[in-house]
Amino acid sequence: MTITQTIKDWFQEPVPTPEQDKNLSPELLHRIKAIQVKTNYLVNDIMAGEYVSAFKGRGMEFSEVREYQPGDDVRLIDWNVTARMDQPFIKEFKEERELTLMLLVDVSSSGEFGSAGKLKNEVSAEIASILAFVAIKNNDKIGLIVFSDKIEHTIPPKKGKAHIWNIIRTILNFKPEGKGTNLSLPLEYLLNIQKRKATTFLISDFQNNKDDNYETKLRLAKQKHDLVAISITDQREETLPNVGLIQLEDAESGETLVVDTSDSAMTRQYARQFQEKREKRKTYFHSIGIDTIEIHTNRSLTEPIIRYFKMREKKH
Repeated sequence: MTITQTIKDWFQEPVPTPEQDKNLSPELLHRIKAIQVKTNYLVNDIMAGEYVSAFKGRGMEFSEVREYQPGDDVRLIDWNVTARMDQPFIKEFKEERELTLMLLVDVSSSGEFGSAGKLKNEVSAEIASILAFVAIKNNDKIGLIVFSDKIEHTIPPKKGKAHIWNIIRTILNFKPEGKGTNLSLPLEYLLNIQKRKATTFLISDFQNNKDDNYETKLRLAKQKHDLVAISITDQREETLPNVGLIQLEDAESGETLVVDTSDSAMTRQYARQFQEKREKRKTYFHSIGIDTIEIHTNRSLTEPIIRYFKMREKKH
């Protein structure tokens, strides 16, 4: 799918209601309801409040003109109305709270791995769904870009229950065509289609990226949008268990490698290289103003997000 074609499709995406959607299997319905039940308390009472505090909105918009009262900021006096009414009036403003939330979700084949009961792609889908629930609770618009080494699917930012259902159904049930990862594509697409500033979560394991020059698109996207990276990691990617000789296969390239996990020097080197690569990425992201949320498949999905919301509120 080309950028031109996806831009055209952006404005034609159907939004079915749950009753109209004939593609929902009982298993998918169960997964969606399970996420709703699991996150209901968090979304209603904790995450929603933290989200509002962390993401303040686009600024202030004009509300009304009222009579000046002692203590009001004289810089807010509306001199035209004051002259017309022969007494001082001031302009009142209110915060423009509504946001646009964009979810950029990596569905490449490296996500088809998990040693803790869930695949990384399943964890990515749950995180995206949780963020969508939080945003819709605050009446924000939500859009979706699903990508691998191509733009797989897009849904334009809108509001409403039918729309959020479509977003979550798509995230949880998507079957990608591509196997690889190209992080430049969703960033380029975002820059082309989303003209107003959007709060954007880039959800990926950040492995096997085919485009070494994606940093340029990353910097451009950060300049225009509020960009946050969510990195998904499985424990067996950080350290290898001592189980003797094993054959490792790269899910995206198909390349295989036989590894002796009983070789402690080799496993220490593997763990060190993985950690160094992760820290290098985080350091670069931080240098251009992009925060990173680290998610592990064997730990809580919501705690790192809530912790980030709290940290961001203090920082801003």
